[in-house]
Amino acid sequence: MSQATNQSWGGRFSEPTDAFVERFTASVGFDQRLAAQDIQGSIAHATMLARVGVLTDDERESIVTGLNEIRDEIERGEFQWTVPLEDVHMNIEARLTDKIGITGKKLHTGRSRNDQVATDIRLFMRDAIDATEVELIRLREGMVELADREADTIMPGFTHLQTAQPVTFGHHLLAWQEMLARNHERLLDCRKRVNVMPLGAAALAGTTYPIDRHVTAELLGFERPAENSLDAVSDRDFAIEFVSFASILLMHMSRMSEELVLWTSAQFDFIDLPDRFCTGSSIMPQKKNPDVPELVRGKTGRVYGHLMGLLTLMKSQPLAYNKDNQEDKEPLFDAVDTVGDCLKAFADMVPAIEPKKVNMFEAARKGFSTATDLADYLVRKGVAFRDAHEIVGESVAYGLKEEKDLSQMSLDELRQFSQAIESDVFEVLTLEGSVAARNHIGGTAPDQVRAAAQRAREALAVLKDQA
Repeated sequence: MSQATNQSWGGRFSEPTDAFVERFTASVGFDQRLAAQDIQGSIAHATMLARVGVLTDDERESIVTGLNEIRDEIERGEFQWTVPLEDVHMNIEARLTDKIGITGKKLHTGRSRNDQVATDIRLFMRDAIDATEVELIRLREGMVELADREADTIMPGFTHLQTAQPVTFGHHLLAWQEMLARNHERLLDCRKRVNVMPLGAAALAGTTYPIDRHVTAELLGFERPAENSLDAVSDRDFAIEFVSFASILLMHMSRMSEELVLWTSAQFDFIDLPDRFCTGSSIMPQKKNPDVPELVRGKTGRVYGHLMGLLTLMKSQPLAYNKDNQEDKEPLFDAVDTVGDCLKAFADMVPAIEPKKVNMFEAARKGFSTATDLADYLVRKGVAFRDAHEIVGESVAYGLKEEKDLSQMSLDELRQFSQAIESDVFEVLTLEGSVAARNHIGGTAPDQVRAAAQRAREALAVLKDQA
């Protein structure tokens, strides 16, 4: 096969492709990333063709040997990619024919680049999902262990970014972990729909050769062949689904990043991030900037853009394959890389977070964070909740005037608002008493945090065994 012109379709044309159009329509600059999957699919396809008698065993052996040699050339960086051959598929096929002669031209029997590329992308996505899961598990494990260590560390819980009630740092971290657990479920669910094989659909209608798609699916580890040839070659919803997962994951990680950025600020000063995850300023020597969480927060928008781009790419395409789908790979590749990098950065960073426990505790003492505990106390003493709410509001107003937290007031000061208040009130007005009182599943009590961490640990162990 000539390296100068694409002989896969050139017979129909009476003049060569314009040089600009050749560059404009070529995808080899980015789809060469699919080379390993392309070779994997071609080996399985040749093996199947030999089993059904379309190729001889010798032809199959020659093809497989040639493809393995090409894989080695690519891995060593010796393979010469060329734009006139358009894409990864034709570059590899041309090199195969150079190496083994006319037998290389037989490899494409019973398939099209349409089902070939759809198969390559699914193989790539399957590998990408598995790699993503490894980093996601690592992040979740680190988060769970940190939460377990900090089950007793008290910090303020916020609503509207205003001090609401005291919680533990471990409880807060396990809230993040729950977000990641749902993301994990979405990822594994996405993999089920990725793991369907398009190969054998050919251009759009199947092939007249006596192929056995179940054999090819088994060789490639797919759960089953795609049911409909038109759908198999033309949709990219599985890629959109992955980028949707990535967008939701990064939305959650961006929320985590926002809190980390706030917590490292001088105004909060709740945590310290190791120097290796931060940078300094070129002009202000005192600065320690939380660049890793800031970048994760920023890269979230990048992945959102890829999701919108892929949805828009597919929205008006008639069946079956269209050249538009060449535009699916760059946003998909970048989304895979971005989510992988963000997970790796967080998996490295989160276990190294150092909480500033004293600062967290003192912050939780401000803002009357045990006011709800006082209201609950009054209700247990027989006061109607709405009346208790008003009583506590009056006591808070008094505290603001006197610059005293509820726990700092004397019994006499508190009893001026309600005679139902007795000396046992101080058991609920302390931060420790407040968090300990929420001792039910899902609550912030330290015992519940440790129990939740253990359940998460056990669930992750099961997922690791299944991976």
